[in-house]
Amino acid sequence: MRTLSLLVVFTLSLAKLSAQTADSIPVLLTDTEIQIECTEGINSMYNFDFKRADSQFRWLKGKYGWHPLPYFLLGLSQWWRIVPNIQNTQYDSAFIAYMDSTILVAENIFDHGSEVEGGFFLSAAYAFKGRLYAERHAWRKAATAGKNAMKYLDYCRDQEEFGPEILFGDALYNYYSVWIPENYPILKPIMMFFRDGDKELGLSQLKEVANYAFFTRTEAQYFLMRIMANEEHDRRSALFISQYLHETFPNNSYFHRFYARMLYSSGQYSKAEKEAKSIIAKIDQNYTGYEQNSGRYAAFFLGEINAHRDEPEVAESYYKLCVKYGDEIGAQRMGYYLYSVLNLGRYAADRGDKELAKEQFKKVKKLSDKKDRTYDLAKDYLKSL
Repeated sequence: MRTLSLLVVFTLSLAKLSAQTADSIPVLLTDTEIQIECTEGINSMYNFDFKRADSQFRWLKGKYGWHPLPYFLLGLSQWWRIVPNIQNTQYDSAFIAYMDSTILVAENIFDHGSEVEGGFFLSAAYAFKGRLYAERHAWRKAATAGKNAMKYLDYCRDQEEFGPEILFGDALYNYYSVWIPENYPILKPIMMFFRDGDKELGLSQLKEVANYAFFTRTEAQYFLMRIMANEEHDRRSALFISQYLHETFPNNSYFHRFYARMLYSSGQYSKAEKEAKSIIAKIDQNYTGYEQNSGRYAAFFLGEINAHRDEPEVAESYYKLCVKYGDEIGAQRMGYYLYSVLNLGRYAADRGDKELAKEQFKKVKKLSDKKDRTYDLAKDYLKSL
């Protein structure tokens, strides 16, 4: 059924495109009327109102079925269902189907219309497929998708008339093609086969996209936030972006927990406590996208905050909640889980319950890699007992 539907899409799109000359095929990326028509759906998607977003995107598909944009947006909507807990595979099939549809229709645009706009969607669709395949450890598929994304990205470079949308892929390439070999020397030989990147230029381009693009603006802000927090260690900038994203899309659980994380790591404990409690409340109220992974973050932050306040009973209750959330999604080897178990062992030892303390520390040793700090800490605690 899926193959048949894709074939129908391909045939109808080709027929519509063949009836037009290359010069008459409209370019949607730079069309302000299209942007206005997409605004409500895109905002709803990033705010995790997927029902409203998908309804808007399906309407766009009915009107612009010959163009890859609505298929890509429908696929992106599936992707953001995955983001809060990247290990969740229930949306994989729909995501891949929409990205495959994007590729089929974008190939028509590429062959019969604009190589730049067609190349943009082909590069983006293949790149997103590659991201998912990499998360699923399907390395061969990820490599093939990445190679295709790179091929079509070349058609989009230095096309200033298309505005900042086109810069997005080039920005990420320029940054990560330098950052990856710097941090993973084993990959240096592979990167020799690709053109040289420019990390500073990549950051500058990403900031331009984050400020001025329409379709790729929030994706650029998402990457910029992560880069500033994790790679550039610019906590202040990461906090600023995460606050903006959370306030703009208050029901996006990923933006919410990232904001809470940046508040916590910046020492703004009162604000972090408020946001972490809000996350747990939304989980209890079954908000879309608020699930155990976000809860694991929030509960750990609350445990740490109350430990700093010397409120052991409250801290212990939140550490237990973090462990509960982690057990429910199989996140027992993640840092917040392991540190929560360590702290539960410490509290047990302080109460004189050596057996429970030993049980917790042994659990951490078993789940930790021997190179991890949690392994060494658990080992030392066991010796002290």
